Amino acid sequence: MNSASGDCVARSRYVQVAHRSIHVSECGQGHPLLLLHGGGPGASGLSNYGRNYQALARNFRVIVADMPGYGKSSKGISRSDPFGDLATSMLALLEALDCPQAHVVGNSLGGACGLRMALEAPERISALVLMGPGGINTTRSLPTKGLNLLLNYYAGKGPSREKITRFLREYLVYDGSTVSDAAIEERYQASIDAQVMAAPPLRRPNGLRSALRMDLTRDRRLRHLDTPTLVLWGADDKVNRPSGGMTLKCAMPNCDLYLFSRTGHWVQWERAEMFNAVVSSYLLQHSPSKAGHEN
Repeated sequence: MNSASGDCVARSRYVQVAHRSIHVSECGQGHPLLLLHGGGPGASGLSNYGRNYQALARNFRVIVADMPGYGKSSKGISRSDPFGDLATSMLALLEALDCPQAHVVGNSLGGACGLRMALEAPERISALVLMGPGGINTTRSLPTKGLNLLLNYYAGKGPSREKITRFLREYLVYDGSTVSDAAIEERYQASIDAQVMAAPPLRRPNGLRSALRMDLTRDRRLRHLDTPTLVLWGADDKVNRPSGGMTLKCAMPNCDLYLFSRTGHWVQWERAEMFNAVVSSYLLQHSPSKAGHEN
C-alpha cells in the first residue's frame, strides 16, 4: 500500500507499557495525534495509515501504534473486556510518551478503543475522529456478513488466503480491484504469525456480559462525553453499519458526522486525500493553542 506524499520519515521504536511492548512509529511536530488501526487479520499501524500519516504530520506529532495483539506489539487481548484492555494500554502509551493530552484517530477496532479512551479519561483526549468504529449498536442487530467473516477468520479450518482475500476485496473496500495481491499477501503472512495464531486478537465476545460491555452505545457516559468528535463512515461499509454514525451523532453532545459515498469500511485508505484534508482541518480547530503548528 502506497504511503502519502511528503518528506517526513517515520521513526519506529518499542515502548514498554506495563507488561507489554508496544511498537510505535512517529513523524512530525505539534500537538500529539495517536492513530489507531482496525482489527482485521494482519492489520498494523503503518499498513492502515500508509496514505495518511505523512500528510497529517505537517501539522501534528503523529504517533502510529501497533495495538496489543497486532503488528510488532505484544500479543494477547482480554476477551472479557477487549476495548477496555486496549484503551488502558493506549492511555498508558501516551503517558509513557509524555503526552498528557492528545487527539485520537481510530478506524474500526481502533475507533472503539479511541472512544473507550475518551470515556475513561476525557481530560486526556482533546478530540476524536472515529471511522466506522466498532462497538456501536452491536447488541441491537445481527452482525454483518463482513463482521462475521472477520470474527470467524481464525475459526473452523483457520486462516487462509481465500478467507483474507474475500474479506479485503469483498467487504473491506468499495472497489476490491484497488487491493493489490501484494497487500493481501502481506496481511496474510502477518495473520499467520505463530504468536497471533496462539492468541487471535479479535474474536466473538466471551459471554453475554462481555457482549454488553462491547456495545459502547449502552455506556451511560456517552451522552455526557463533550469531547469534540468527528465521525466518518463509508456509506457502503459492509463491516460496521453506516447507521451507527447517526446513533453516535444523536447520542453525543459534540459530534459531527460525515458520510463518504462509494466508500467501504476503510475511509482513510479509499478516500485518502479527502480524509487527510477533513481530519487535518477538524483537528487543527481543536488543537490547544500552546501546542503550536505550521499551516
